Parts: sequence; C-alpha cells; structure tokens
Amino acid sequence: MNKIVTISREFGSGGRELGKRLADKLGFFYYDREIITEISKKVGLSEEYIKSMSENGKNQYPFQFAKSFTVYSAKQNNQTEILIAQQKVLKEIAKKGNSVIVGRGANVILKEYNPINIFVYADIEAKIKRCEEREKGENSLTKKEIENQIKQIDKSRKSFHNIISNIEWGEKENYDLCINTTNVEIKDIIPAITQYIQNYFREE
Repeated sequence: MNKIVTISREFGSGGRELGKRLADKLGFFYYDREIITEISKKVGLSEEYIKSMSENGKNQYPFQFAKSFTVYSAKQNNQTEILIAQQKVLKEIAKKGNSVIVGRGANVILKEYNPINIFVYADIEAKIKRCEEREKGENSLTKKEIENQIKQIDKSRKSFHNIISNIEWGEKENYDLCINTTNVEIKDIIPAITQYIQNYFREE
C-alpha cells in the first residue's frame, strides 16, 4: 500500500509550505490545489466556487451525507456532488503513489490507507505575520481584517471536517503529530519531521 501523509492546518500556520517541503524531502507526490482542479473537472464547477465551500463558510452539505458518503436526497445539489467527487479524487491520488496531501479531509477519507496525519498550528500573531508576508503588496487588509479572515476560514474548515467525520478537527488526540510553527522557520524543522515520518512507516 502506498504511503500517505495528510496535512491538516490552521490558516496562516504554514501548513502548505510544510507539506511541499516534506514532499520534496521524502520524494513523494504533492497535492494541494491540484485536488480542487480535479474536482472541478469532475463536477463542471469553477475552482473558485469549490474552494469557497471550505474557506468562506458556504459548505451547506446535506446532513444525511455526513460520515457515510451516501446520498439520501432525491435531488443532489452542487455541494453533495463536490463531496462525492472529492472522495473519488483523493482515492485516485492515493492509488498513484506515495503522497503528501494538504487539506480536503484526506485524513478521514483515506483512513483505509493508514496515513500519518499531521496537524499544523500557530498562535494568532504568528499567523497574521505569515499572512502579511505572503500577501505583501497584494492587498491593504489591516491586522484586524486578517485576524477575522483567519478565524472565519478556520471555522469553515472545522465545520466542513465535522460534516464528514466524528473526529474533531484540530484536537491533538486525533493526529499522529501536531506541529506548532509559531517560533520556527519551517525549513529548519523539515529534517526532523522527515525522520519521524520515515520511522512511522518503518513501524507500520
């Protein structure tokens, strides 16, 4: 069975960078925005719309879909179609080879692959600073506006995750490794995390 690393993360914590650096170091495939692209192709909806489902609080999936991936409603709405496509895309990815997958509920959907599940977090000041550095010159958001954006996106990610699983998003006991990026350079901790992952899969 292929080796899968899933990255769940708070917005602004650097989870995307950590995932990419890990994939490069491990020699694994890396999937992030590519997942949205593939879902878009399957359902015929724009990538921006699909992204908004988990980041702008628009994840209005029917309750019956939760935790079973079975649709009971006679009329499938866009959100349900996206969830079905997301499950298919992630399982197709897992079959292709060793992978690092960022977000999209991969830790739940790919449970049968026994992935190592990582949660990346940071304090609010560090997340605001990272967002400011990443978006420098692209917008004129105040620190308070950035903080509100971070809280909204994290709330939406948690809400989306809770739709497909009883596992609480962000609760440490539900992950194999939790990483606080508040006072570290992500590139500096990659060697240690890589070693941890390699040991994890050796034990498996």
